[in-house]
Amino acid sequence: MQQTMRWFGPQDNVTLKDIKQAGAAGIVTALHHIPVGEIWTIDQIEERKQMIIEGGLEWLVVESLPVHEEIKRATGNYLQYIENYKISIKNLSECGIKIITYNFMPVLDWVRTDHNFVNEDGSKALLYNQEAFTYFDVFLLKRPNSENDYSETEKEKALQFGNKLSQEEKELLFKNVLLGLPGSKINFTAQEILSLLDNYAEITNEKLRENLIYFLSEVAPVAAECDSKLAIHPDDPPFSVLGLPRIVSTEDDIKKILFAVPLNSNGLCYCTGSLGADPKNNLERIIDDWGDRIHFLHLRNTFRESETIFRESEHLMGDTKMESIVEKILLLMNSRKVSLPMRPDHGFLHDVDKEKETYPGYSLVGRLKGLAELRGLEMGIAYKLENNIF
Repeated sequence: MQQTMRWFGPQDNVTLKDIKQAGAAGIVTALHHIPVGEIWTIDQIEERKQMIIEGGLEWLVVESLPVHEEIKRATGNYLQYIENYKISIKNLSECGIKIITYNFMPVLDWVRTDHNFVNEDGSKALLYNQEAFTYFDVFLLKRPNSENDYSETEKEKALQFGNKLSQEEKELLFKNVLLGLPGSKINFTAQEILSLLDNYAEITNEKLRENLIYFLSEVAPVAAECDSKLAIHPDDPPFSVLGLPRIVSTEDDIKKILFAVPLNSNGLCYCTGSLGADPKNNLERIIDDWGDRIHFLHLRNTFRESETIFRESEHLMGDTKMESIVEKILLLMNSRKVSLPMRPDHGFLHDVDKEKETYPGYSLVGRLKGLAELRGLEMGIAYKLENNIF
């Protein structure tokens, strides 16, 4: 696997030198300063690419080239935004950057209710608690008609949870859920999020999927012409939040998307964390079924404490059997004769990094630990396969 780490650009407190010294060979990044929907010009791409080269690394994957909300809703200027997206694909290809990750999650890219869950050793992890989220949705945000999305028992438990929180803890929960887009430290306000949610009031799962397939029918052929690969990231978490539609959460969702536009350029970002948070997803079967359409790997692990709580775990210790996943990936790469880019995802926050402001899940030491563990696991399994050790 091509070992990479995510970098949020010049403003990231984790530097290119840090990443180089961690042992990564490549960078996963984006031009976060460009407003969503605008064209990424060749000059802007080359400027960032040169910065990465000077740091002794290679820009291997774009994460993400964001999809404008009007494309997701198929309203307003969505056709122009699709044309802009095509131009950005072409410009990235001309600059030698061929793998483009994106997601089709409405409004929020990802959601956790606790960004600083304390592990037994004192390190901190990301956590999702459905009771906390229900309390946020119904009693803090007070989303119109949100009470209809939950049972009376769920609302009662959520209220009991919320009644134990201090005002400061309620404010922190609000801030955690409404964290802005990756690369941004600006949170959505209640007014902003309610307005954005209102735009999706009539958008069902079927309609959102229809809009995604139209988008892909337009941009995937352009990517194919450029020998580029589009890799859709699964929903995180893999179920509806705030009443929003979700269409990249299950094995069946993946099948529908990849069947609908049967070009190799229409592919998957295989995220073991997002897909693994739903115990019904069979991660090994996804590799078996769609290995030729997997273009980028996010390897992380989660641990489900109960039906309502899951948290990030160590990369090799969680509900997902990472050794089985890595072995299947190595066999896949051997059969395809490719080395897929991989990045460790969502590392713990260790004490050594606690004074350095970083994006939640993206501290240096936590990801370095994950990268080292995954590198060692890969080498051990590769040795086993090469020497027919069973």
